[in-house]
Amino acid sequence: MTLFPPTPSARPATPLPMGWRIALDPGSRELAPGVWSGGSPARVVRLSEAGRVVWQRLLDGPVDSAAAALLARRLTDAGLAHPCPSPIVPGMADATIVVPVRDRAALLDRCLTALGNTYPVIVVDDASHDPDAVAAVASAHDATVLHRTVNGGPAAARNTALEKVTSELVAFVDSDCVPSPGWIDALAGHFADPSLAAVAPRITTLAESTVVGRYARAAESLDLGPAPARVAPKTRLSYVPTAALVARRSALDEVAGPAGVFDPALRFGEDVDLVWRLHAAGWRVRYDPTVRVGHTAPSTWPALLSRRARYGTSAAPLALRHPRNIPALVVDPWPAATVAALLGRRPLAAATAFAASARSTRSMLGAHDLPTEGMWSHSAGACAKTWLGAGRYATQYAAPLLLAGLLAGGRRRWGRRAALASLLAGPGLVAWATRRPGIDPFRYVAATIADDVAYGAGVWAGCVKHRTIRPLRPIVMGHNRKRGRA
Repeated sequence: MTLFPPTPSARPATPLPMGWRIALDPGSRELAPGVWSGGSPARVVRLSEAGRVVWQRLLDGPVDSAAAALLARRLTDAGLAHPCPSPIVPGMADATIVVPVRDRAALLDRCLTALGNTYPVIVVDDASHDPDAVAAVASAHDATVLHRTVNGGPAAARNTALEKVTSELVAFVDSDCVPSPGWIDALAGHFADPSLAAVAPRITTLAESTVVGRYARAAESLDLGPAPARVAPKTRLSYVPTAALVARRSALDEVAGPAGVFDPALRFGEDVDLVWRLHAAGWRVRYDPTVRVGHTAPSTWPALLSRRARYGTSAAPLALRHPRNIPALVVDPWPAATVAALLGRRPLAAATAFAASARSTRSMLGAHDLPTEGMWSHSAGACAKTWLGAGRYATQYAAPLLLAGLLAGGRRRWGRRAALASLLAGPGLVAWATRRPGIDPFRYVAATIADDVAYGAGVWAGCVKHRTIRPLRPIVMGHNRKRGRA
């Protein structure tokens, strides 16, 4: 738990617009009168007497004063609450839609049909093998077509379109997406906030009712879930994909590099790089899951796993560009020691580390005059998260070693095998129990292991290519004991 961490933003905090409402994050809770915990990273905020009055007004009604606007900004930045912007008149956003594509004419036709003709569309043909088919589809939907003679990937294609965009907003949509009606209008209201650079909808999976399709719907990496969030490194939601994203053109121009807004050197991860550059420049990026855009999932296991491996190759170049933003695993010392002792079949050492974890939490809360109820459950939850994180980390980056340990012979090794099996299968079993994906647990766990191994193989390949191990380094975090008031 972090107490009052500074917001890593170079842009001064502007008040939230008048008339907006805010919604309390589901994870926020009041520990004591005027003392709230929640957000991402987790923190505790103590409100002054005046702040408590303003906060209660915000929970009951719209932003109606300068003090309320500033408090709303601070608490939405912290993730304890989320802004609910006022809607705009449908069709009145100053927006242009950009669709990069290479072949896939049938998917492009479906995408353009869903987009309709409310806003102008620029289709960028990234050196298709059959450019006439792409041009015919675009023409049928009155979309402008820009042809690239050399395939450069989605980053280069979007940069090509941005040279022609003059509108205030630009909506990026991949050709295999099916946006819901009015999705741009639903997101455009967020841009009344002058500090907002981009907002993303929820990407939902379009898949057949096969085993691979059901797995893709349950575990699709582009689907970031039902909870709204401010998007920033080292938070619950560190990035959003540009499969569907609405952005402010002036913010994109501010962070553009010599090669354009998107880095064409990144075939994958160019969207993560953009979001992190916007954050570093002080802009805000938000995720609004009330708006949905469908995305076509791979229909076979080889296609799904090869895509995961390709995503993994982006970790190394992203780590070199943003070395502090992409840790493979973040753990607190005492929960990590507890889990390590349990896996090593040292129950006494595990109990000692767990007690130390609870004592450390109690000391931190007591030093700030905060309630200590629930510290045991908090410590248990931290250990569970550490176990799940360690399991995914080990599966992604050391699966051969886990399997070798499981298969090794000899007497009195069942305890070790059980510990290794818990790392390998535990995260998948917990995910299966949580998501209930319509697949039996054995196949679901096997799929999650294959998924993690494929992603990890991509990360290792990227590390070898770029001669770095930055994406593999875990980070051990401690408590931040800063005080603060709101």
